[in-house]
Amino acid sequence: MQRGKGMKFVGDSRIKATGKMPNVPKDYSEYPGKTEAFWPNFLLKEWMIGAIFLIGYLIITVAHPSPLERQADPTDTTYIPVPDWYFLFMYQLLKYEFASGPYNVIGALVIPGLAVGALMLVPFMDTSKERRPFKRPLPTAFMLLAFASIFYLTWESVANHDWAKAKEQGAIREEVVFDTESDEYQIYAGSSCINCHGDAFQGALGPALADTGLTAEEIIDIAHNGIGTMPADQWTGTDEDLEILAEFLANLKSGE
Repeated sequence: MQRGKGMKFVGDSRIKATGKMPNVPKDYSEYPGKTEAFWPNFLLKEWMIGAIFLIGYLIITVAHPSPLERQADPTDTTYIPVPDWYFLFMYQLLKYEFASGPYNVIGALVIPGLAVGALMLVPFMDTSKERRPFKRPLPTAFMLLAFASIFYLTWESVANHDWAKAKEQGAIREEVVFDTESDEYQIYAGSSCINCHGDAFQGALGPALADTGLTAEEIIDIAHNGIGTMPADQWTGTDEDLEILAEFLANLKSGE
């Protein structure tokens, strides 16, 4: 029998030496740093770890949902928005004199652009195959500088923000149902009160006027003598109108 190339005898059968083999990853043990195939060995491990983190993240999200604030009001100029925590360092950067106001472009574009550009240039400036940090001073210095800067700016942003006031500003309040054609609201709309307390009694510069727990006499006294940051003598209308408005505000409830 003719012995064909690439053929070998096994008993009475001829089996191709280069036949299709099972999908077994190659052995990379003889190559330093490459001990297993990327597909499917390494990728399967990455998928498993990723799935664990994803499930954990979903559980935390369901258990602790993101806090919601009241509906955005473009007329409320007193509200101070704050970005998510991972942008707080850039938010703090814009507070400094050299990066705010007329120099806002420096804090918003120039400094972040230089930081990102330096990060992109690191692989070209350091071509060493050494992996130990103390043997790679340039990348290590960039990493430590970036970490220290982000940590400091984030800390400063958190420490200097009035979180209690921000929580009060963003608190969800039940809407107050009222008749805009009523005499009481017309008195309110024609006074200076609406500028500080909102057109729907929701509060702006001043607090909300629903569910205050104050009596009509206490409201009249506040209108004349002020309270807290509210100065005295803010009411400029007649005493009769103030009595009508005070009685209305004393009974003003959310959802009514």
